[in-house]
Amino acid sequence: MLDERIQKILLKVQKPGRYVGGELNSVLKNADDVDVRYAFCFPDTYEIGMSHLGMKILYSVVNELPYAWCERVFAPGNDMEEKMRENNIPLWALESGDPIKSFDMIGFTLQYELSFSNILNMLDLAGIPFYSKDRTDLAPLVVAGGPCACNAEPIADFIDVFMLGDGEETTVTLIDLVRKHKKLGSSKIELLREIAQHKGFYVPCFYDVEYNEDCTIKSVTSKETAPKKAEKAVVADMDKVHFPEKFIVPSIEIVHDRVTAEIFRGCIRGCRFCQAGFIYRPIREKSAEVVNEQCKSLIETSGYDEISLCSLSTSDYTEIQPLLNTMLEWTSKDKINISLPSLRVDNFSDELMKKLTEVRRSGLTFAPEAGTQRLRDAINKNITEDDVITTVDKAFSGGWTSVKLYFMIGLPTETPEDVEGIAKLSQRVVDEFYRNPDRPKGKGVQVSISASSFVPKPFTPFQWEPQATMDELAEKQKHLNESVTTKKIRISTHLTPTSFMEGVLARGDRRLSKVIELAWKKGCKFDSWDDQFKFDKWMEAFDELGIDPTFYANRKREYDEILPWDHLDYGVSKQFLINENKKAHCAETTPHCRIKCAGCGSNKLNGGKCDALCKA
Repeated sequence: MLDERIQKILLKVQKPGRYVGGELNSVLKNADDVDVRYAFCFPDTYEIGMSHLGMKILYSVVNELPYAWCERVFAPGNDMEEKMRENNIPLWALESGDPIKSFDMIGFTLQYELSFSNILNMLDLAGIPFYSKDRTDLAPLVVAGGPCACNAEPIADFIDVFMLGDGEETTVTLIDLVRKHKKLGSSKIELLREIAQHKGFYVPCFYDVEYNEDCTIKSVTSKETAPKKAEKAVVADMDKVHFPEKFIVPSIEIVHDRVTAEIFRGCIRGCRFCQAGFIYRPIREKSAEVVNEQCKSLIETSGYDEISLCSLSTSDYTEIQPLLNTMLEWTSKDKINISLPSLRVDNFSDELMKKLTEVRRSGLTFAPEAGTQRLRDAINKNITEDDVITTVDKAFSGGWTSVKLYFMIGLPTETPEDVEGIAKLSQRVVDEFYRNPDRPKGKGVQVSISASSFVPKPFTPFQWEPQATMDELAEKQKHLNESVTTKKIRISTHLTPTSFMEGVLARGDRRLSKVIELAWKKGCKFDSWDDQFKFDKWMEAFDELGIDPTFYANRKREYDEILPWDHLDYGVSKQFLINENKKAHCAETTPHCRIKCAGCGSNKLNGGKCDALCKA
């Protein structure tokens, strides 16, 4: 039941449906009947958080436990936050309406580095101290997980426990440990000591960091019960791991308003810029039978008319054809659309195209990533320009008239000719449409280019590379725009200050916690929103603390430098990443995992098993 003060302000804010809960399939329990209450926080708005598959999975995992209750919490919009502060209303959970300060555990999902300031804002709204050292009681335990946990250091001082890797099983372990120590009346340090002994957890207060005079890291030393390296958790069997039978149906329109079903985890490709392609290894597939049954259940319990088959590279799923054959038997009859994001241009078959045209046709998106063959080889994209043209030709023959192409600018070794190559390749796609005799008659073509700015990320072969400066990125964007000569090609690019800050936080160390705190005090939040990003305030914070942000973003690292995340183990060996970095500078490719195992080492975390090897 919502606090009366909350009810009174709902009509004074935009989208009050964000804040009321009560949606179909949300879980209500009696707080007195559970031992552990968990506030699962998404550090962005309801519309974005409710689109996230991981939150839906973990929400269901916890609520399947009879002794635990997971509730959702989202960052309030600026108008709601203003009313909350005016009326002294603390941040609350949607299901019960209770303030989250009274919960046993508060968890944040880390999907994007630019959400870090929102974590502090949500803690402040909840009335919870920022720093782990200032929270001495057993509860609330503040935890975090998700892709950005692979370099947890910029927010390590704020978080008690990080969950590394797959969360389905470690979440249950953590709930059970909190339950156990709550009943024992343990201290917080006693709970942390036991958590640190389990695989999949990183307790930052158990690691001491020393710095050299040049601000690089001298050493990271574990203490208490913590291992020398904290190792990520891996779900071994995707068919048996928990997956919800139903999703919460949101009360307002969200960003991805559809059913999302995961078909496999990891990626066989090894693109050298792609963090997800490395930190989610080893490759593990779900069977087509299991995916089909899960999709059926979710459609029946939600009323949605679209299914997105989710993975890092959907057309690399070995059972994609039998899965589509099975699903189309019932989706076609019920007019359910099937969306296949993350398609590869080198395996977009005629059969796959025919299957896609049997349901409602949506836009096609492909990712050449670079405009020339030399740069595609350097980033290990392993596709050719002919692959791109052959694929779009099939699409145009199949009735498509619009294609979106993803590229990056600022990649290591990039030249002005590589930037021009983006425009030239896009022009070839336009020309191919008009050469195709089977194209839709009486229609024009639209090619959309999304040119994001490259950000070096941890646990990739490019983690040692300098990020292009803001001036360099702006010049590259200008050069790209000048290279396009037709209105049939539309270009979208990223703001360079946003990319710079992402680069700083992605490879930051613990010294950045003070910067994040000071930037928040200066009004920084919702930094991933272009209209709310306050770059000047961030720069003021760095300047006042005497910390140079270019040290993190624009500096090349040597292979023997201790990196802030070196004491975290995500499976892929550092030597493998070094070898891949060297090959990039020679524009030398590495075959994908189903052609030849490159020995990345990630299968060690799964008992030596990797579906890429099993199905080679």
